[in-house]
Amino acid sequence: MSKSEYEKLAGFRYALRQFMSLGEKEARALGLSPQQHQAMLATQGYHGRDYVTVGELAEMLQIRHHSAVGLVDRLEAQGLARRRVDGGDRRRVLVSLTPEGLAMLEQLSACHRDELKRVGRHLNDLIESFTRSE
Repeated sequence: MSKSEYEKLAGFRYALRQFMSLGEKEARALGLSPQQHQAMLATQGYHGRDYVTVGELAEMLQIRHHSAVGLVDRLEAQGLARRRVDGGDRRRVLVSLTPEGLAMLEQLSACHRDELKRVGRHLNDLIESFTRSE
């Protein structure tokens, strides 16, 4: 790889880290851990529905099943998520956000959308220049 490619890659990683850092700070300001925020986003943003199983949540966050259970426990204790047993398969637990959780996620997501607009142009330029050099 050339020096220029390393610089582009480093710039890309830096922009991603800025985006992640902002999200972590915003989540903490609202009393959430970054992982709780990610769990809420994964739940509401799951393709085709607005709930997930605990196993799906664990996969989306790349964590162990028992860690996902703990995250859901904490979100539920804060009134931000609820779980219910799947009527079709009583072994499956379905997790969804409460109206309070959805309102908090909306607030966090608006901030992320604004940051993506700011950083997105820079990221697109980096990606395009990196793929052109292949």
